Amino acid sequence: MDLYKVSYIKELLERHGFHFSKSMGQNFLIDESVPRRIVQLSQVGREHGVLEIGPGIGALTVQLSALAGKVVSVELDKKLRPLLEETLSGLSNSTVVMGDILKTDIGALAEEHFKGLEPCVCANLPYNITTPVMTKLIDTGIFSFITVMIQREVARRICAVPGGGDYGAFTVYVNYHMEPQLLFDVPPGCFMPQPKVTSSVIKLVRRDKPPAEVQDKALFFRVVRASFAQRRKTLLNGLSAAFPVSKEELQRVIEDCGFDPRVRGETLSIGEFAMVANRLVGALK
Repeated sequence: MDLYKVSYIKELLERHGFHFSKSMGQNFLIDESVPRRIVQLSQVGREHGVLEIGPGIGALTVQLSALAGKVVSVELDKKLRPLLEETLSGLSNSTVVMGDILKTDIGALAEEHFKGLEPCVCANLPYNITTPVMTKLIDTGIFSFITVMIQREVARRICAVPGGGDYGAFTVYVNYHMEPQLLFDVPPGCFMPQPKVTSSVIKLVRRDKPPAEVQDKALFFRVVRASFAQRRKTLLNGLSAAFPVSKEELQRVIEDCGFDPRVRGETLSIGEFAMVANRLVGALK
């Protein structure tokens, strides 16, 4: 059984009557070096309980199972169940859970399957749900690291710096909680069928503490979202559209932080956003 050989994959899919779903963003790996490298660079070991999302036919799953303490793969497409039963047979530390990861209680799943293990994530994420899935994984607060293959443009956004064209609210959100590291790119030819875009593998390691202290976390992210809601507008105009505070008061908040009132939100670092949000707490009282 060679999960990376195109002729075997086609025979397997034909035998089970499986057809790729564009709506589910299904692209199966056919280059064995890619999942091997993902597992190696993620540094998964026997102490880890690994959550995988969208296992496909198990190309990454078998590599994870060889090193991890336990692997739980969540798969939405019910048509893949019999294929996975065949390709993962004999792997005693691998479990497939059929369901929608966006509707799954991830905390309960980890509690059930990863007792005594350190929870982490390693997955080739479906492109069409990348942002909401990553947001949900980070929000759980239970994963020590998250290694995922995603669209290169999303990976670049996550690793962007203030002032750059890729820098945005999602950049700030991810970097507030995690330390990202871009590992390597994966060209379309490594998949069947070939996607139209290049992929990137990225590892996010949970921070011991955020890079800046904020008095009100919800308010901090409201400030961030408001600052990027209308790019190329000033921070003052962005905040004015989002908060019930006069422009004069908002300008004082911005100037008290040491910024020019014409500053644009997309140029601010996490620490600078925190300064604005913390001063805005007083203005909203």
